[in-house]
Amino acid sequence: MRTDLCDRLGIEHPIVGFTPSEHVAAAISRAGGLGVLGAVRFNDPADLAAALDWMDKNTDGRPYGVDVVMPMKAPTEGSFGDLRSLVPPGHRDFVEKTLQSLGVPPLPAADDDGVLGWLHSVARAHVEVALEHRPALIANALGSPPADVIAQAHERGILVAALAGRVDHARRQVADGVDIVVAQGSEAGGHTGEIGSMVLLPEIVDAVGASVPVLGAGGIGSGRQLLAALSLGASGVWMGSTWLLTEEYALGLPNQTAVRRALLAASSSDTVRARIYSGKMARLVKSKWTEAWAAPDAPEPLPMPLQNLLVGEAHRRIAAADDPEVVAMPAGQIVGRINEIRPVADVIADLVAEADEALTRLNTLRPS
Repeated sequence: MRTDLCDRLGIEHPIVGFTPSEHVAAAISRAGGLGVLGAVRFNDPADLAAALDWMDKNTDGRPYGVDVVMPMKAPTEGSFGDLRSLVPPGHRDFVEKTLQSLGVPPLPAADDDGVLGWLHSVARAHVEVALEHRPALIANALGSPPADVIAQAHERGILVAALAGRVDHARRQVADGVDIVVAQGSEAGGHTGEIGSMVLLPEIVDAVGASVPVLGAGGIGSGRQLLAALSLGASGVWMGSTWLLTEEYALGLPNQTAVRRALLAASSSDTVRARIYSGKMARLVKSKWTEAWAAPDAPEPLPMPLQNLLVGEAHRRIAAADDPEVVAMPAGQIVGRINEIRPVADVIADLVAEADEALTRLNTLRPS
């Protein structure tokens, strides 16, 4: 199953996989898709450079991409300490009291390491690092990158993608020079809008025209859903949550973490959209942590990047607590279909095989 996207990116299958793990991203690329490494977790651009150095050596020469988080409007900037001073004391008190009530202990050592990847300036540093390597694609999770970033990528022959949750977003992105639009339906994990994929995808395909490849995202985790996206006009799919339950996804943690246990147990109705993760709307796995933020006495989430600075240490404490009932994890509704941990190559092979089978079955419906 090959589309124009495969030719443009130099891949075998029209499958783009977003992941914060370089090991998963490399495995996706080796299996014939395009692995896209999320850069936001790398506070130090040198760490991103090391991860991309590793990918250069472990993708068998196949293409890969890098995803950054660059809001169209640069949010508040500053050092970690300066930004923390902007967080209201009442919010910090709420977080600490919530963690105590949920039985989440403090970390063994002092932890003041905030996730600064949400800052515009850090995202620019991530782009600079990416441009020093060999990505086939730079994607922005929050709309069009700045014009100079698009120009720098194009000068190096790198395509630029942006995620869109509405038709007007997609039109604006194409006008800005974006090469590929990711039509991300509400079912998706992470930052997502309100329109479902079945409605959004054909709307965006029709709006941007045949010359602009569109990737379907949100609610895609099987070959049948891959084929459905292609039938709606997409040139391929953008998948994220599926890779959370692959053997290669570890991020230095044991295979059976609380997050994995929570994901394996979750149904398609066990996610919720909220602003509590980064300050922008995102879909997360339901847990006692998300329930606490939905309570009447909970404060309103702060804007990006302050919300992440508020909850960053809390997320690390939750991870260390290893309690599947108290997790803070972005995931899409497709998590309800994922019931086992498998190698990336097997996931992609099954996606392609099931899409072929579904296409064969549909062809039997045509009159002889």
